Amino acid sequence: MAMLIFGELGAEIFSSRISLIFLIFGLTILFAGWRHMRAALFPWAFLFFMIPVPALVLNQVTIPLQLLASKLAAGALPLFGVPVLREGNVINLPAMPLEVAEACSGIRSLIALTALAVMYGQLTERSRSIRLMLALAAIPIAICANSLRIIGTGLLVQYWAPEAARGFFHSFSGWLIFLVSLGMLFCLHRLLVQAKTGAQHGT
Repeated sequence: MAMLIFGELGAEIFSSRISLIFLIFGLTILFAGWRHMRAALFPWAFLFFMIPVPALVLNQVTIPLQLLASKLAAGALPLFGVPVLREGNVINLPAMPLEVAEACSGIRSLIALTALAVMYGQLTERSRSIRLMLALAAIPIAICANSLRIIGTGLLVQYWAPEAARGFFHSFSGWLIFLVSLGMLFCLHRLLVQAKTGAQHGT
């Protein structure tokens, strides 16, 4: 409750939001006891994913992600015959400059995929080590998938039409690449399970 009050008085929205989760924690213990709280620990902890990342932290993460996605795309596009000149987060193509804006950094896909990986591991896997690996693997998968989206956009801009960098094609590619990243996560889970099963049979 104190976090909520101080957050409201100081106009610090993150503290106000996160205080609700700790309030639920305290109320559950007060009315149901520690045993029920332990049983509900995972769904309670999962609530942290509903809290938006503070702007201060988000800005520190977004810019490096923008630059990383730009570097990966600029390194891959010449392999498909597209000459590239990168200036920061702007990829200059012969057809038009392609800017990797803040919205294209992949931070939202990264958070969403991490949340889904945590939930997927909890619901489908008993091994804690595999759950942890799935959650951690969501980060490089999201980064690679976002880079593939930028590469695909660059190829469409160069060989089809500049309109592919905005509007329907841009939005649709985001959904498509997110589905691809989910498929990569599922395939990784299968590989981890097979590797674990093979190790057990080998021993």
